[in-house]
Amino acid sequence: MPAQPAQSTSPSAGDTDALLRAELGGAIRKLRKERGLTLVQLAERAALSHPFLSQLERGLTRPSMPSLHRIARALGTTQQALMATAAVPRPDGPAGSAHVVRSGEGLNVARSGGTARMLGAPGFSVHPVEHIGAPERFEEYYDHPGDEFVYVVAGEIEIELRGADGPESHVLGPGDSICYPGVTPHRWRAVGDGSLVRLLTVQNATPSDHHS
Repeated sequence: MPAQPAQSTSPSAGDTDALLRAELGGAIRKLRKERGLTLVQLAERAALSHPFLSQLERGLTRPSMPSLHRIARALGTTQQALMATAAVPRPDGPAGSAHVVRSGEGLNVARSGGTARMLGAPGFSVHPVEHIGAPERFEEYYDHPGDEFVYVVAGEIEIELRGADGPESHVLGPGDSICYPGVTPHRWRAVGDGSLVRLLTVQNATPSDHHS
């Protein structure tokens, strides 16, 4: 009989997505318990529903970026730090080695106007995130520990920083970048077609981010 082709042992996209959701939910549950919070208490602090958080911790759903931001603030960490926990170790490298994320891999989280994809992993001192698409109107401000770097790959954005002297606005196009303290309330919107925007953001991890 002719030899049968070897079957791939790599997980399917659906299996990988389920694993990423489970990793994220488990990290939220672990941090919640470390903070001594019940599901109801976390739901109240994050202004989210108890059933939604229960499903999230069990890996049955995924949050949007705004809801993940609320959860992170309630737990004293950042969205990116939580997203970084949902990183599946690659079988082709030893523990503690380089973390490779191929195109189409990584946890995708919905945000207004597009998606955000985590490119990092726990244990690293930076949290890089790829953003595809951007809202065409300003929405709520974000703030978090650490510093943030934004690089515009494509499209054009207006980023607004709310300082002590009032809002400070910067318009950035392809090849432009900006750094600012994460504790400065910030938000951005697309200038023109939001679907054309491609961004890379990088946050530095803070000591509280490492909840292994």
